[in-house]
Amino acid sequence: MSRPDLLALTQDALASLANKGLVKRAAKEAATAEVSCVEDTVTAVFGDGTRAVLPPGVGLEGGTCTCGAPGVCRHRIAAVLAFQETGAPAETVTWSPGSVSDDELTERFGARALKAARRAHSAGYTARVRRDPLLAEMAAATVRFLVPGDLSYIDCDARESARAELVILAVWAFRAADEQHPGEADTTVDIGASAPAGTSGGVLGVRGVLDVAADLLVGGVSSANEVLVAALRREQDAMEKAGLRWPAAATEDLVEQLTAYTERSAAHDPRRVAELITELHARHRVPPSARALGTEEPARTPLKQVRLVGLGARLGPDTVEVFLAHPANAGVLVLRHRVTRVDDKISSRRVGGARLADLAMGNVVSEAAVRSASRVVRFSAGTLARTSVTPLAEAWLDLPEPLLVRDVGALLAELADLPPRLVRARIEAEHVRVVPIASVGDVDYHPGAQRVTATVHTPDGASATITLTHRAEAPAALDSLVHALRDTPRCVSGPVRRVRGGLEITPLGLLTASGPVALDLAPADTATLHPSGTAPADPLSDALTLLAESAHRGIGHLPPTYPDRVRDTADALAGIGLARCAEALTSWGGSPEVTPWVDAHIRLSTTADLR
Repeated sequence: MSRPDLLALTQDALASLANKGLVKRAAKEAATAEVSCVEDTVTAVFGDGTRAVLPPGVGLEGGTCTCGAPGVCRHRIAAVLAFQETGAPAETVTWSPGSVSDDELTERFGARALKAARRAHSAGYTARVRRDPLLAEMAAATVRFLVPGDLSYIDCDARESARAELVILAVWAFRAADEQHPGEADTTVDIGASAPAGTSGGVLGVRGVLDVAADLLVGGVSSANEVLVAALRREQDAMEKAGLRWPAAATEDLVEQLTAYTERSAAHDPRRVAELITELHARHRVPPSARALGTEEPARTPLKQVRLVGLGARLGPDTVEVFLAHPANAGVLVLRHRVTRVDDKISSRRVGGARLADLAMGNVVSEAAVRSASRVVRFSAGTLARTSVTPLAEAWLDLPEPLLVRDVGALLAELADLPPRLVRARIEAEHVRVVPIASVGDVDYHPGAQRVTATVHTPDGASATITLTHRAEAPAALDSLVHALRDTPRCVSGPVRRVRGGLEITPLGLLTASGPVALDLAPADTATLHPSGTAPADPLSDALTLLAESAHRGIGHLPPTYPDRVRDTADALAGIGLARCAEALTSWGGSPEVTPWVDAHIRLSTTADLR
């Protein structure tokens, strides 16, 4: 019997071609199957007379079955499992999809798909390439190669209409990785042409918005009017038409911040405004690339049937964000829901036919999911029957790496090697992870900062710091965190970052001995928070606050005492060894000039991300 492709299919690979439930049912059917292999065609006859046939070179979808079920049925999977029992284990094969030629791609997927892929290639795109498992994560979808050397077995999380083009782009991504980073197990490559650049440097399509942002910075957020907001909207539309997704998204966020200030909404954050102004300048300054500008990002990507795992929720003044792990592509999506009021009944509100609390800590299966460029997901209206939610159980422990952190040291190295956040892809929940907990150390409460910090130890012998600051939208979150840390926690979910060489987690939820807890949605608790002193001063944070305040006032309208405040803050930075940051802040000095302000903010914000 010679079907190495069937022998190479693992349980996870079969589940990605169908689902875990179908694989479990197929395992029972396999026990009743009689299997034969004639001229490499595998035939399985089951106890009830059902007959499944798997010819070579066409994958499971190209097989046939007399059961009549559409798609990959349990009998075809059972035929694979039964055949694997009769054959020797698959040999380990070293293979890269990049070795597939364009002629082979044309033969399998057709000239039309190759032509469409070349158009995407000419615009440029970015892909993360991993070799174990073999996958290419792109803006539109993640493509997994399930059987080495055989393109019949591919899992793509986009819908069928875009599958051929995306597989070709994934092959080209591996080809680029083989040339640029041979032997690297996990790398990111830029492929194809760069975005259009201006003749004097910088990105041509971003220059217009910089002029408007300069007027905002000099005049101040407090003086911004409808004319300036309308100018930002025009520039956003122009960048969208040019395919500059990330500068357009930053401009959209800036408009939302100005609107929130006008409406006196708690969603307005002066530090966020300063960050967005700086981001626009940073994306203009770097060498043009698809990664910095988002030129390869489709506005929306409809997903095929997708299984998501709830990781918790975050409440804002007028939004609820639910974080959903997508195991198939090892990423995290965000479901964002607008609300008029956040109250103690928010967890019972329904989105997509399900309670928010169930979505935040449940298993979600949907055939109606649509993903945006920034990985925000929504469930199409009118298709509630195509989205189901079941209890979370222990699904966190089954998540693949890097979603489930098994090596804290490797994660810290990955975070240290990232490009600055200001010019990275604008991916929501980019670094949301699940971190296992072996034991809990000190738990401290700082009343001045209204912050709880806890040291936890991980199974690999490392440690991490959990930090959560009180927010009015989630008044019970701190109490719930302390209670959960006393309830034998097994895992914590949330955004991770590298702080002073260690790992810091801002928790969204915990999996405890009593079950999962979504901190922001948890009811009020009776835990007692014991003060443990004042949180230490942070001159770097103070400096960023000072720059944000100047943008709010307008750097053209600062009081005469402002240079003295800048000087004192620079001295504090120099006192903790951040001499370059102090120099950048001093170079600006409170002047009405835009460029030195931007230079200072880029230096300080990048240092804050990387320290």
